[in-house]
Amino acid sequence: MKKMKKKAYLVLEDGTVFEGYRFGAEKVSIGELVFTTGMCGYCETLTDPSYFGQIVLQTFPLIGNYGIIPEDFEGKPCVKGYVVREYCEHPSNFRAKMDLNSYLKDSGIPGICGVDTRQITRIIREHGVMNAIICDVKPNDLTEVQQYKIENAVASTSCQETYTLNPDHVDYNVVLVDYGAKRNISRELLVRNCRVTVVPSSSSANEITALSPDGIMLSNGPGDPQDNKYCIEQLKLLIGRIPIFGICLGHQLLALAAGGKTYKLKYGHRGANQPVRDLLGTRTFITSQNHGYAVESKSIHNVATEIFQNANDHTCEGLEYPQMNCFSVQFHPEACSGPKDTEFLFNRFIKMMEASKNAKR
Repeated sequence: MKKMKKKAYLVLEDGTVFEGYRFGAEKVSIGELVFTTGMCGYCETLTDPSYFGQIVLQTFPLIGNYGIIPEDFEGKPCVKGYVVREYCEHPSNFRAKMDLNSYLKDSGIPGICGVDTRQITRIIREHGVMNAIICDVKPNDLTEVQQYKIENAVASTSCQETYTLNPDHVDYNVVLVDYGAKRNISRELLVRNCRVTVVPSSSSANEITALSPDGIMLSNGPGDPQDNKYCIEQLKLLIGRIPIFGICLGHQLLALAAGGKTYKLKYGHRGANQPVRDLLGTRTFITSQNHGYAVESKSIHNVATEIFQNANDHTCEGLEYPQMNCFSVQFHPEACSGPKDTEFLFNRFIKMMEASKNAKR
């Protein structure tokens, strides 16, 4: 006899209730509710450190059909909850090691299925990102949900000790500052013959320069960029000294260090289908993104040039600092499971490091 699914509720901070069914870990969880539009890549989504503190809703109606593939993980699971219309109980894929339900249980992540994900997405798009709770009993008091705030995001997702990847290759010595880095950033550097030394977000500018890097990579990460005052102060000491390439949170922190401003978007950009215009050329790239904050490009026009712009809402997607040997992008050029349109930016970083090395000879 088939086991009956347990009833559960997704309750938004404004009191809106959606009734569904439990899967994954059976626990109560509060988080910031966000949606992602990716049709695939849920393994990467569940393990992306940038989702720290958030309940993730998948707009695509069926999730889990190709199972869980550990080789595709981007990090450790950080989401507070998972919301889907329907999950696949019996995946079919030769690479799969387990099903979605089992993975969520093992990882302590509560899920809810059978809810109207289209309606929830409409609410978020209309009112903006809001907090929510996954629970078995509808709460009478939503104060705890309404007061929830993501805290210590970068410290909670960054590595705690320095480590080196590809130590025998010395073509380029790159220091990757880990604010909650996705693994594919390191992979893209490794295939380009870089030695990658990954350092914690708490590393000082002196500790970073002591590693004699040819270039510095600033990773993605979760939370409000303005919360990371120590990281910003260290970047102020590094700008202009060593070639720097920033991605996502790294892009935002670099702008703040250069005197710019950031702000929270209404519901962010999350998914693998975000169009980005090249302002220095004629192309529009399809990009993978996961962020809730953006750089106010006008706040930094005195030192940086906007080079990429979101084709939907015209927010800043990339900056170049001509006098500082730095550039950064809001989207993910290392994206897995795709798209791969902007991988060439890693080659640009390599050329920057090569030019800097040649200038010192």
